[in-house]
Amino acid sequence: MSDHKDISPNTLMLFGIIGGLIGIYLTYFSYISPYFSIAGALGAICAVIWGADAVRRVAKYGLGTGVPSIGQIALGMGIVASMFGLAIVKPLPLAGPIVALITASVIGLIIGLFAQYVIKMKIPVMVRCMTEIAAAGSIIIVGYSAAVAGNFELVGSIIPRVFDNGVILVVFWAGAVAILHPFNATLGPDETQKRLIYIAGSTGAITMTIVGIASIMTLGAAVGVITTVLGIILWVIFYKKFWDEVYKDSASVVGTGLIPETEA
Repeated sequence: MSDHKDISPNTLMLFGIIGGLIGIYLTYFSYISPYFSIAGALGAICAVIWGADAVRRVAKYGLGTGVPSIGQIALGMGIVASMFGLAIVKPLPLAGPIVALITASVIGLIIGLFAQYVIKMKIPVMVRCMTEIAAAGSIIIVGYSAAVAGNFELVGSIIPRVFDNGVILVVFWAGAVAILHPFNATLGPDETQKRLIYIAGSTGAITMTIVGIASIMTLGAAVGVITTVLGIILWVIFYKKFWDEVYKDSASVVGTGLIPETEA
């Protein structure tokens, strides 16, 4: 029996929410220095790791081709909730990311309840995971958008710098792939959370790189290049960690040809 232990869902949820919101709120200080916008992408990576694990927990019940659908619905809920949350609190813009997170959680909860009790998917973690996936999607949308726009102010920054020029399509699709790809890439009888977390970090970093290229257009070459280069560095680090785990896990199979038993 393997001594492998998963990180608890509560720990990853706190990591995604706290790390994501800190990164987003740091972009508020871009009026002091535009380089604070980079923190938005770093916060989004925290949410990608959290969301990818939530996808893992619900998809392990055998959804199969439903994994890509979960990624798409997560970012779909994220966009709706994020724009609603940022728009409804114009007098108090600092409340926007939190309102967006709460709104996404409510939408995810409703969809989870519908899937569980109306469609009757009979997945024990469905309600919680759909709530978490929607919340993570909201942080991903706001975080990467703030990295391109310079802050999370909707009308003055995100709409002209992310929506009007079509960058939101990149944020949506790249963000969706970042959250759904890790489990698709690692699923199988010997799938582990550790490998998934590392590859989730790498997909989040790739999205950061793409966002950095977009921010060259909106925030200037200096900020955009640094965001892009930092994304590449993080991608190399996370992917190297993933590759190391692949080698370590495969080494235990080479001698016997059998996949080792793991904790349930």
